[in-house]
Amino acid sequence: MYADYFGLKQAPFSIAPDPRYLFMSERHREALAHLLYGLGGGGGFVLLTGEIGAGKTTVCRCFLEQIPKLCNVAYIFNPKLTVIELMRSVCDEFHIPYPQREPGTATVTDYLDPLNAFLLSTHAVGQNNVLIIDEAQNLSSDVLEQLRLMTNLETSERKLLQIVLIGQPELREMLARPELKQLAQRVIARFHLDALSEAETAQYIRHRLVVAGLTGPIPFSADTLRRIHRLCDGVPRRINLLCDRALLGAYASHQEIVDRGVVDKAAGEVFDDAGGASVSALSARRGTWWLALAVGMVAVGVAGWWAGRLFERPSAPASSTSVAEMTSRAASPASAAAAMVSTPAGASASEPAASTVAAVSPVAPFDAKLAFERWPRQENEAWVALAESWKVQLDASDRDPCRSLQAQQVGCARMTTTLAVMRQLDRPGIVTLRDGNGPPAYALLTSLTADSATVQVGTQPMRMSLGMLAVMWGGEFATLWRTPTDYRAPLSDGGTGPVVDALATQLAAWAGEPVPARGRAVDAELKVRVAAFQRAQGLKPDGIAGPTTFMQLNRISGVDEPRLSSATTAP
Repeated sequence: MYADYFGLKQAPFSIAPDPRYLFMSERHREALAHLLYGLGGGGGFVLLTGEIGAGKTTVCRCFLEQIPKLCNVAYIFNPKLTVIELMRSVCDEFHIPYPQREPGTATVTDYLDPLNAFLLSTHAVGQNNVLIIDEAQNLSSDVLEQLRLMTNLETSERKLLQIVLIGQPELREMLARPELKQLAQRVIARFHLDALSEAETAQYIRHRLVVAGLTGPIPFSADTLRRIHRLCDGVPRRINLLCDRALLGAYASHQEIVDRGVVDKAAGEVFDDAGGASVSALSARRGTWWLALAVGMVAVGVAGWWAGRLFERPSAPASSTSVAEMTSRAASPASAAAAMVSTPAGASASEPAASTVAAVSPVAPFDAKLAFERWPRQENEAWVALAESWKVQLDASDRDPCRSLQAQQVGCARMTTTLAVMRQLDRPGIVTLRDGNGPPAYALLTSLTADSATVQVGTQPMRMSLGMLAVMWGGEFATLWRTPTDYRAPLSDGGTGPVVDALATQLAAWAGEPVPARGRAVDAELKVRVAAFQRAQGLKPDGIAGPTTFMQLNRISGVDEPRLSSATTAP
């Protein structure tokens, strides 16, 4: 309702876990690092705890996207189970067949023996197995003891099952009980996810608004941002609820800036503990907010739907199984910053800043055999297809096809990355895919949704699950980006010129500061600003402004670049 009023393309503060709004604070990255460390720990338990709404699900989604392709994952998000129900759920998640018994006659052995056989067979072909249990504070003591016993499944070299427990702070208290001492001793990595700091809260709000399409100053004053942090204690979900209601309140009052009064009024509606605000004094004014409450309830419903579709995986294949066989079985300061990056010939400055790569309809289900017959085996062909989506010309006969793009102020970037980073970069690109031991193929990625990807085969787009993509893709990604004037390489100490001016201006726009004077050099202060931006965007905070840093700056500054599509057309 209020999106158009504030110059947004969509509501920025939905509580549904939309991956486009992913914000990785320093704490979230540390939590993710602990989970990834535990994955290689050779078995046992990994523990992630945090307050309600602190972002545990966000970290878990990033973790799932970075799990190696030779790793089978079982995900249980409703742990209020008996021991028998748990064992059955684990087998179902790993697609393990088990004997069918009459209700009430099944035993733990009926499920444990097939599970052990599965773990041994997958271990023999070099696969690992991870069991993730969300909301683990709801596990009973006897179920936790059974989980401990499951970690006894091992060879002489290593344990066969890694278990990740994700839950609220009560989970830590549970594992401190004397009767669970043996389980606690098997925790090889643990991390407690704290809330966002005051500075991170401001960055989080700014980040979501920019992703939602904001190109000018944010509609929150610095004082209001501090108030939001205090009212929400830095908890992302609470921030979303409060900011959504506050924007609606400002819209209803015809205010362009959300002030403290609007925030306090919103807090009285969405929280029972709104910083000491008198709920009774606000009750007479609640009628204005009922529509926003309905919107919030719809968002909760969407979040619940997401819980059941968090991650789609194909059945665990043997190492010799081809992808084709698997498929057959499982089918404004910002405007000043933008002006410093030239618009190359063929791209209209009047077009929307976030143009989307248009896919041919309808989108077909993924067919590995057909895809690998038609996908180019030469990388240059894929670069030509990508250049066409950017409306730039590329010389495919050149051994370095990207050389011809420099004069058009477009740069090529090659990297080994993750789905989470590709979502952040939000641009079409080339993914290198493999089917078994054959030569690689180069596909044009045009869409990335929460549970699927669309890759283009000639003119035909095909939709594939993220699980299938993980099997075929080793992390190689190549893309294009609009370069500032005179950009040639990542900026080094002491560098000056238009490219440094563009960097300083875009960073100032991101921070909500005035446009800086031109002529500055790359110094310690500028590198600190670059590192802060990189940290807020989930990038490596090395302070060096290279292609990925400029891609993110371009995105938030409104520079005209193609974007990934967030939806596909059903076949």
